[in-house]
Amino acid sequence: MEETTPNKPPLPDRLSVDPRSPHYVAAVFEHPIGIRFNGKERADVEEYCISEGWVKVAAGRALDRKGRPMMITLKGPVEAFYR
Repeated sequence: MEETTPNKPPLPDRLSVDPRSPHYVAAVFEHPIGIRFNGKERADVEEYCISEGWVKVAAGRALDRKGRPMMITLKGPVEAFYR
């Protein structure tokens, strides 16, 4: 579901909160975004893909060798929206 208004860009199919990612879109993060996964709203989503039906969230407090949180991929229906 893509909702657009004159001042909000359309939400992409795949989006990441990491600025180093090729799926990062700075213009989208100027507005509050909500992610609904399996019918429940989640605030801990780091990356999502609507067409493939998955989200990536931090796996507890574990860190990788570069000091970033370890990610786990959860599969299910994903919906992104502007709040």
